[in-house]
Amino acid sequence: MRISSIKTWPIGYTDTNDFNRVKSTLLVEVTVAGGVTGWGEAVTLAPEATMAAQALIDHGFAPMLREAGDLTIEEAWAKMRAHSWWYGEGGLASIALSAIDMALWDILGKERGLPLYALLGGKRVESLPACASSHVNKATLEENVAEVVDFRDQGYLSAKLGMGKKGLSDVGRNPETDIRFVAMLREALGPDFTLMIDAGNGVIWDRETAIQTVRAMGELGIDWIEEPFYPTLIEDYRALKAAVTVPIATGEREYTVSAYRRLIETGTVDILGVDPARSEGVTGFCKVDQICTETGVVMNAHAWSTAVLTAASLHLSLVSPNTRLFELKPFEVSVQHELVDAPIRHQGGHVHVSDRPGIGVEINRTVLERLAWT
Repeated sequence: MRISSIKTWPIGYTDTNDFNRVKSTLLVEVTVAGGVTGWGEAVTLAPEATMAAQALIDHGFAPMLREAGDLTIEEAWAKMRAHSWWYGEGGLASIALSAIDMALWDILGKERGLPLYALLGGKRVESLPACASSHVNKATLEENVAEVVDFRDQGYLSAKLGMGKKGLSDVGRNPETDIRFVAMLREALGPDFTLMIDAGNGVIWDRETAIQTVRAMGELGIDWIEEPFYPTLIEDYRALKAAVTVPIATGEREYTVSAYRRLIETGTVDILGVDPARSEGVTGFCKVDQICTETGVVMNAHAWSTAVLTAASLHLSLVSPNTRLFELKPFEVSVQHELVDAPIRHQGGHVHVSDRPGIGVEINRTVLERLAWT
């Protein structure tokens, strides 16, 4: 394909799934000779990161790719990595690269009249169990438990709950409260509802606190604990893995295929979170997925942003032999349910993918222009 134009769309929105936090992200519209257009996303979260990624694309990747002539997607991916050798190998360069790579896969599917999953070898399964990916942010434990019960009643088969987040709750700030919360959840939900706990950036545990807390949660029945420590504290991860039977998830803050390989080689991770809008795109996701196949690590798409990322991640997840579920935002939000023509929702607790070409969604330009920065 020959790239003729790359347009960046910085947008801002209020996320009802994150206590009405105002977020930003960068959508990228790529057009090739012949006029086919594809969409990708660079998950930047903060406005300054959005502006920086936009600059990297507008003044770096875009002119370089336009001047390169005919390229395969793999060649474009390699050129962007080589172009950013000094400031890349992670961070904003990988985020910017990811959006263009995703858009090129969308274009390839449209050119060939095939959905992304078909380009990647076909679906392994027809659907994945729907997981309500949410934050614990209500004032009382009872309110937070009732919220998860409502997810179950809506048909979700599992929930991943982020602790220590923005909001009114002290869950994630007191281990005794955290354990009590899990106990109340298990009592209200019964034994069959799958439950994951995301400690993440807002929870600060020392090694012994983590061991005691996760062990207690494991006895109550959680399916995994996500990012119980800062990602670089590998020795703490090793100690926790040796002390508990609860599977450990991490990786959503890695950026490159090589970094994921190094993380897996530490032997500390059971479930690897990978975001194709920040970790070298669809191409990078596929390369990491292959490493997971070789090593027996479970793969989980971290797709908690717009419907563009959700659509690409769903195709990738259904192709992967290593995935077990698919996360959705449970509360209506503009970038998921208004931005595209075919919002992705679960049906009877399972998430199915569109057979439309490319990633399977098209942007509603009226909504895009409303959300775009002026």
